[in-house]
Amino acid sequence: MDAIIQANGLTKTYAQGEAAMRALDQVTLDVRQGELMLLVGPSGSGKTTLLSILGCILRPTSGTLRVMGHEVTRMAERDLPAIRRERIGFIFQAFNLFPTLTAAQNVALALDLKGISGRAAHTRAAALLEQVGLASKLDAYPADLSGGQKQRVAIARALAGDPPVILADEPTAALDSHSGRAVMDLLKTLAHDRGRAVAIVTHDNRMLGYADRTVRMEDGRIVADTRRESGFGIQDLAEGAVA
Repeated sequence: MDAIIQANGLTKTYAQGEAAMRALDQVTLDVRQGELMLLVGPSGSGKTTLLSILGCILRPTSGTLRVMGHEVTRMAERDLPAIRRERIGFIFQAFNLFPTLTAAQNVALALDLKGISGRAAHTRAAALLEQVGLASKLDAYPADLSGGQKQRVAIARALAGDPPVILADEPTAALDSHSGRAVMDLLKTLAHDRGRAVAIVTHDNRMLGYADRTVRMEDGRIVADTRRESGFGIQDLAEGAVA
């Protein structure tokens, strides 16, 4: 599997002097096409900071980040929105849907930001919602959708523009077990059947069985990096990894 994102020696420090806090400490990993990767670990371990840097939302204090061969850590700030818009789809715990827009309009708005508007946007939005199992909910407002349905609208929106990378921050935290499994089934399908690179921050231990790869973090460092190999069980990838 090809590495779509390559991070090398990422460090992120907030504040300076005695007040300095190192959220990430020399993190090196890749995000691969066709793989569903979970980032796990206790609160404050650096998972969300890492995801935000991988998604070009935060800049690292040091280290390098390449997205599809482009070194983004040295890019001008004005060039980063294009990388986020064209390469990366984001899914958030709180869904972040506009309450006054229908499901189709929420997805069409994301398409408009990517240069697709009018009838083409509506047709594409309908196709994306059908892909996530919501063909009958095009005209429904967020208030009329369940938590799992809202998250599926958010996934359809993240797929606008057909990004090769999907980054999700606690996508099942607000969902019941049935809805959580449905969302993870969909994300796994996106990785395995559609070749997306999917990276998910989660505290939800119910989701561990979905992972092709699990990266465990503590105190800003990767302490274990394991991949589930077909027929070979779990393979340790990180030097000195712990189970």
